[in-house]
Amino acid sequence: MHIYDSQKYAKQFEMIKKERIKMKKLLLLSAVAAALSANLQAQTKDSEKWVAGFFEYYSTDQSETGLPDFLDNGVGVGAEMGFKFTPEWAARLEASYLNIDASPYDESGNRIGADVLYFMPEDMFYAFGGLKHTKITDGDLMANIGLGKHWDLGNNMKVITEVAAYQNVDSGESGTHIGYKLGLAYAFGGSSSPAMPKDSDNDGVTDSIDQCANTPIGTRVDNVGCALDSDGDGVLNDVDMCPDTPAGTKVGAKGCSLILDTDQDGILDEQDQCADTPMTDKVDANGCSVFTEEQVSTDIKVLFGNNSSVITNPDDAQFQEFADFMNRYPATDTLIEGHASAPGDAAYNMMVSQKRAEAVRTLLINTYGIDSARIKAKGFGENQLLDTSNTAAANKVNRRITAKVTASKRMKVER
Repeated sequence: MHIYDSQKYAKQFEMIKKERIKMKKLLLLSAVAAALSANLQAQTKDSEKWVAGFFEYYSTDQSETGLPDFLDNGVGVGAEMGFKFTPEWAARLEASYLNIDASPYDESGNRIGADVLYFMPEDMFYAFGGLKHTKITDGDLMANIGLGKHWDLGNNMKVITEVAAYQNVDSGESGTHIGYKLGLAYAFGGSSSPAMPKDSDNDGVTDSIDQCANTPIGTRVDNVGCALDSDGDGVLNDVDMCPDTPAGTKVGAKGCSLILDTDQDGILDEQDQCADTPMTDKVDANGCSVFTEEQVSTDIKVLFGNNSSVITNPDDAQFQEFADFMNRYPATDTLIEGHASAPGDAAYNMMVSQKRAEAVRTLLINTYGIDSARIKAKGFGENQLLDTSNTAAANKVNRRITAKVTASKRMKVER
């Protein structure tokens, strides 16, 4: 009686131990599934999702063949729901029913689990891995990895093909099972189309066949992504200024006839009113260079002795250079600015700076012939010091005249 009771208790202990192992497996799988579900709900609000049904052929490892643990191959059906939270990464939850031959009886069971999927560029295929809890004769927690592909049928429908390897994570058991899946999916909540092939230079030709990478935007290209040469003159359309040159015509670098357009500005000689236009110049409809207005400026500086407004070097070349500048741009005016050093009374310095400005104005009018209406003089005293160190050198620099003028100059526009 004592022996019988011991055997009974041993069996009960073994059953309790197995149930605890099963509970641990279920808890682990539930935790993984819950974490995936929570993460997906937070990240897939506007991303692609899919639901699918599938058939599966399940091949067991031959090491498990033979009594008393005979497991033969079988088939199954199931369903899955997937979430694509980036163009590359997705996750899914899966449940399936398996019908497996198990000696001495046919056995059926369930499998539930979760996978993480990584989609290759251009949706060539995807790799996946996850955990599954399988219950046939016993409950087993299995890790799986595999490869698959979604074949787009249009109208949000896709065919699913997969192959997966299953490995029992229990240390006491070995052997790898293989599953082959064929399913039909419906995609929703985002773009159900496969990822568009990459076209880095946006010329309409995908990178995989583009033989002319980095084609400028807007350039017309052929079927291998290279700029077109419509008139066949050897000059690509994006630089050809004469795109309709007759076949066989000898052309220059801009694609224009060397006989009909001598200066290669894109205007035929019979219409060109400005022959020999430089190749760099942009031209108008008459073949003449196009100009734009550009602002230019210059200044002149004159140094004075202490408390003096006398110009000691009236013949300095800089005065003549400034006069030439004013004569070159007759529509301009100039302001002569007088400045003083810091020592002394501020009001006195303002007076001295005004006299200095007027002295330069008078010199430019009387000696260099500039129209008096074009020149004004203004003193700034010690309000705009260039050097505030209050040294002899600083005082010399601060006693100065600056003449400022702004003029408009015609500048050629380059092609």
